[in-house]
Amino acid sequence: MQYQNGSARLYDNHGRQINYLRLAVTDRCNLRCFYCMPESGIEYVDREDLLSYEEMYRLITLLAAMGIDKVRITGGEPFVRRGMMDFLEQLCQIEGIRQVHITTNGTLTEALVPQLKAIGIHAVNLSLDTLDSDRFFQITRRDNFQAVQQTLQALLQHNMEVKTNTVVMAGRNTEDIIPMARLTQEHPISVRFIEEMPFNGEGRQEEAAFWDFRQILAHLKAHFPQIEKLPDPPHSTAYHYRIPGYKGKIGIIAAYSRTFCGTCNRIRLTPTGMLKTCLYDDGVFNVRDLMRAGASDIQLQEAFLDALSNRAKDGKEAEMRRQINHPISESMSTIGG
Repeated sequence: MQYQNGSARLYDNHGRQINYLRLAVTDRCNLRCFYCMPESGIEYVDREDLLSYEEMYRLITLLAAMGIDKVRITGGEPFVRRGMMDFLEQLCQIEGIRQVHITTNGTLTEALVPQLKAIGIHAVNLSLDTLDSDRFFQITRRDNFQAVQQTLQALLQHNMEVKTNTVVMAGRNTEDIIPMARLTQEHPISVRFIEEMPFNGEGRQEEAAFWDFRQILAHLKAHFPQIEKLPDPPHSTAYHYRIPGYKGKIGIIAAYSRTFCGTCNRIRLTPTGMLKTCLYDDGVFNVRDLMRAGASDIQLQEAFLDALSNRAKDGKEAEMRRQINHPISESMSTIGG
């Protein structure tokens, strides 16, 4: 066991150091993307059951002392939660946190971009599954396409690091792959294509229609024969490519195939404080309950260490460990995108 500033550093039982936290701050969202959540019948978490800002700040401070240096804020949609900008500013000032990133749907973000840059947000991931307003409505069930486009332009104008996330869905938006890739011609952004996952509140979609990372790449190569592979950074979830002469990059994330699990360096906290050491597990323990029961900082740190001492090797094993009566059917909005 290694120590940093008197605290044990986070390693799992496979020798992988954990330095990246994905924190979902809310399960609420103002869109209803069909691959993420049902259109209706959603039972939102009671507000008092959410981690408070004070609880989140305490947890991140503790985890930073244990080696967490990158935090991604997710939801739901983070900016539907009141007070988010004040929390983000405090988060960026925690000792040991080197990078704070945000994943957003962009509908409420445009006016916040200058402040996000000023407080030190390092990068923004923008969910953008199509460049067609009609398909946007069909996918999200909401008419907010223009607001998202304006957010993208604001991010580019303020020279913020931008990644777009496109979930590739057969029969829904495969015709958007090439137009999305062409965004990298004039803009220094990373356009990322993601395999569809089963976290839609209902379960896995029809397997025969599934586009995996190989099919996505083959489609790109058919239109851009000159596309070339780039080195993948350590712990990367994406395979990286670029088209010669283009300013940006292209990424393909095998989120369902799970080819990147061997170097995983991340943990997740849901809006209610459930720790997930893998996206595909059904939760390890609830840190909110421990805090509200009066756990000390040391007890909380020990709980994280204990959880990581029995971590699944990869997403396939994590899914197999799920209780037989708990198949994957949760909404991505409840666990963090």
